[in-house]
Order: sequence, then C-alpha cells, then structure tokens
Amino acid sequence: MAGEYSLSDVLERMYQNQLALEEALMESTLHVEAQGSVEIGGNVRGALWTIGENAGHIKQGLARLRKTP
Repeated sequence: MAGEYSLSDVLERMYQNQLALEEALMESTLHVEAQGSVEIGGNVRGALWTIGENAGHIKQGLARLRKTP
C-alpha cells in the first residue's frame, strides 16, 4: 500500500490527469471551432501544443525516477 503513495506513483497519476485534461480540452476546442470561434480554438491549440511538448519530457522523467532504487 505504501507504493501507492510513492513519489513516482503520485507523479504518474498527475501525468495521467494531464493527459485526460488535454483530451477534454481538445474535445472542447473542436466543439468551439465547430461553432465558429476559430480564434479561441487557436488559442487553446497553442496551450495544447505546450502540454504535448512537455508530456514527453515528463514521461521520460517518470521512467528515470522509476529506475532509481
């Protein structure tokens, strides 16, 4: 049970939350753009790009953290 609250587990769950929020934002963006709000959609896509860029770095960091004894 202690492993459920290890630093790597907590960070992994935060990463999973980030991915879920990214997906929800993309769905909302598609809806907003379909309603004609292209500028708002573009702004959100910029934020989503940043999330995507950071996701790989976070995943690599988690992998390294899990390897550490």
